[in-house]
Amino acid sequence: MSAQERIGTKRLVVGAHYGTIDFIAQRVTAIIMAVYTLVLFFGFLFTPDMNFEGWRHLFTFTCIGLPVGQLLATLAFFSVAWHAWIGVRDIWMDYIHSAGLRLFLQVLTILWLVGAVVYFAKILWSL
Repeated sequence: MSAQERIGTKRLVVGAHYGTIDFIAQRVTAIIMAVYTLVLFFGFLFTPDMNFEGWRHLFTFTCIGLPVGQLLATLAFFSVAWHAWIGVRDIWMDYIHSAGLRLFLQVLTILWLVGAVVYFAKILWSL
């Protein structure tokens, strides 16, 4: 059986472009987080009195009836979670050689990230 005939479970998973999507996702999520950091920075810079209401307004401002602050914060947090998943998953794949332990750590990572996203959404969207 030649390398070109390996289809299905015996598929060869190395070669050109393996991991390209993850590479692009890392860069896109990093850009989203950088832009959101600048939005927060300028919002903080131009808020005259930074008390609880000013801080809350950074996350809950609206534009044409849309909750833009909450949508941007949610997008940024999903970007953080996806960015973290790709990075931590790659660490587990590179340094944990036992398949069972690697799977266990990946499942724990997924559970932790999903829990963090749910907790974040509960807090942000209840403001």
